[in-house]
Amino acid sequence: MLQQILRDMYIDPDLLAELNEEQKQILFYKMREEQIKRWSEWDRNLDKEESKMKIKAKFQHNNSKHIEWLKGADGEVWVWIVGEAQGDKPYEQICEELMAERARCQAQKEAEEQWKQKEAEIEKKFRDAMAKEKARIVAEKWKVEIEDRKAAKLLEKKFQEELKKREDEERRRGEEQIRQREELRAKELYLSLKRAQLQSQRNENDEQEWQEQLRKSKAADEDRKHKARRARAEYHRQSLRAIQKGKVAGLSNLFQNTNLSNGQESSQEHNSSSPAKLHLPVQKVWERPARPISKDVIVRWFKEEQVPRRAGLEKDSGQIATWFHGIISRESAEKLLMNMPEGSFLVRVSEKIWGYALSYRHQTGFKHFLVDASGDFYSFLGVDPNRHATLTDLIDFHKEEVITSSGGELLLEPCGQAHSPPDFSILFG
Repeated sequence: MLQQILRDMYIDPDLLAELNEEQKQILFYKMREEQIKRWSEWDRNLDKEESKMKIKAKFQHNNSKHIEWLKGADGEVWVWIVGEAQGDKPYEQICEELMAERARCQAQKEAEEQWKQKEAEIEKKFRDAMAKEKARIVAEKWKVEIEDRKAAKLLEKKFQEELKKREDEERRRGEEQIRQREELRAKELYLSLKRAQLQSQRNENDEQEWQEQLRKSKAADEDRKHKARRARAEYHRQSLRAIQKGKVAGLSNLFQNTNLSNGQESSQEHNSSSPAKLHLPVQKVWERPARPISKDVIVRWFKEEQVPRRAGLEKDSGQIATWFHGIISRESAEKLLMNMPEGSFLVRVSEKIWGYALSYRHQTGFKHFLVDASGDFYSFLGVDPNRHATLTDLIDFHKEEVITSSGGELLLEPCGQAHSPPDFSILFG
């Protein structure tokens, strides 16, 4: 299950809710390690590709242009920071002047374009008026009717002067309108540039806030790493103690003492007052889905995979352990543990993973730990775990060794059934 989470880099929210805080911290730490590993591999491949491209470009562009930086007396690249050199205006004043100049130039350019259009309109207007007047003079045959041609010329000149005067007046009004528009436009552009500058400053403030959040995130990552390393060191010490005590199985001798070599448990005598011992045949392993999808599938998984591994049975007597429960919810488990003393516990079949959930009663509430049983051993999910051959071995081990170093959880008193028939009857039926 852990390998699948690291491969997909995703954990279902419902599954995450089942983990305790220490398991979450270590799982996130492992996922971050996997991210860094993938990123490093991607970065190495990118460097290789860039090196190939540079070599190829070197042969293709030997005569291409290049940039040569101007260097100062110290041999370093010469840098001039505007506003900080001696005699420079303050940076804010330079920015204000640049924005005002940009606005003025833009407004002037727009005014020139508008004046060209206006001038063309004026020329066309008076050219058409002159042509119309000449046509009227020709039509009325003034030159024929008036003997004094000089008078006719004077009349025409007078009319032209009148038109010219009107044209100049029109030009003056047009220039005044354009000038006013130019001033308004310059103010609009300046305000626009000012707003852009303020927005840029706000973005800089946002960048500073983001940097602060990034710093806090990195600090939280370091804290998680520290907790994860401390927990892993504690699990390592537990493993060494367990190996010395002979309570953690290697994968090669996982079922060496389960007496299942002939597919059936050796028969044992029992009296009428003790519960019946199970005789469980070994069945062929079935092809299970990636995750539990229904209660029927969980029951089949338990019968075909967990029953042959004697899950939930006491090691010596072969009876169903007092602490073992069926497919019950977290809420039901907490109700059973509600009036129990600190250190009470039960194990229930999980609906989230192929495994179990250990529900534990501590002083102020409850804790729940997922137990991964998807492989050929039993271990808590999300940590560098002690690997146990059977579910009972895991429970017995943590009757003497704490589950987490921060919580100090020891399994003291098993929580049994509250109703009849027992909630695990569907699993062994």
